[in-house]
Amino acid sequence: MTESNDVLIVGGSIAGVRTAEGLRRHGFDGRVTILEAGPDLPYDRPALSKQVLAAGHSTESVMLRTQADLDKARIELRRGCRAAGLDLDAGTVRLAGGGTLAYSNLVIATGAAPRRLATAPAGAGVHYLRTLADAERLREAIDGPVRVVVVGGGFIGSEVAAAAAARSASVTVVEPYAFPLSRVLGDLVGKRLARLHESQGVQLVLGRSVSAIGADRAGGQRVVLDDGTTLGCEAVVVGIGAVPATDWLAGSGLDVADGVVCDEFCRASAPGVFAVGDVARWPNPLFAEAMRVEHWTNAVEQAGVVAWNIAHPDRPRPYAPVPYVWSDQYGSRLQIVGRPRPSDDVRVVLDDDGFVALYVRDHELVGAFGLNAPSQVLALRRALAARTRLDGITL
Repeated sequence: MTESNDVLIVGGSIAGVRTAEGLRRHGFDGRVTILEAGPDLPYDRPALSKQVLAAGHSTESVMLRTQADLDKARIELRRGCRAAGLDLDAGTVRLAGGGTLAYSNLVIATGAAPRRLATAPAGAGVHYLRTLADAERLREAIDGPVRVVVVGGGFIGSEVAAAAAARSASVTVVEPYAFPLSRVLGDLVGKRLARLHESQGVQLVLGRSVSAIGADRAGGQRVVLDDGTTLGCEAVVVGIGAVPATDWLAGSGLDVADGVVCDEFCRASAPGVFAVGDVARWPNPLFAEAMRVEHWTNAVEQAGVVAWNIAHPDRPRPYAPVPYVWSDQYGSRLQIVGRPRPSDDVRVVLDDDGFVALYVRDHELVGAFGLNAPSQVLALRRALAARTRLDGITL
């Protein structure tokens, strides 16, 4: 017999949990069930590369909700329950362990999975960061005076490098672009971030990619670069981006293209199906472009809109945010708002105690980056939301 759910949420991420809680907040009284493939209660994934890797922090500190919290909100959480397929005609989700679950409304909140290096399968000495168990294994591997090679100088790679350096590891970051995050923010800001890494003793190997990774005779790892250079280490961490977790939707007929394709109301291409968080691609009316945003703030804000649109289908709200992301590295806070591109006109407007760069395109502000300038960056987020003219912005 197929069990029925008024709202079935696939994925126990922050996006999935906040959607469930938002439904209750907006007066939805039906049955709400969350399917979570992992064994744990919901936890804060951004904390995996921050608090969990830091000395003195317990894994319990990153849990989002207790079982009692979920019970009080009448949210059913099924742990260790992986979705394996979707039948849109029947309105059911097939489970990996057998059986199906029916839904009236389906919310896809499966997030994104680490992009893999073909030359670096996960195993002894080679780490990817996705789950709490991954973070706990990595925390042990980077503790003390060990050599760590981080492949990728983006957000995850940089945060892992900072955490490893703080735990007395000798850290090398391999990044194929000219500077860390220059693929997203351009060389001017990337150069500033390179100085931040180097000021903490982290070695940067820039403009190089990894050709091979393998064990050495001493039990460590050998990382071979495209120019033939070999880096020896005890631990390798691969952080080269993520891909939306949509494999289970193959053959379903749902429109999937770098994420679940949605409209501005976060509705997917089939009736009663929504997507939220890292897995959702939707047209943002504020920026007139389709986007998929892999950050905590987006997951939380989008969950609120999805919950409203399920609870009040006759009064749907478009999702039109100013994207916002932050990263803590070496005791400094990095913040990005909007949709900056390396090709934009980048203007540094503050370079004293804090650093702020504006990203201008066609004479309009489209984004900003800040280093230790939280109030200025949040003011710029408000300015972007209000479509404030460039000459009307003051910091």
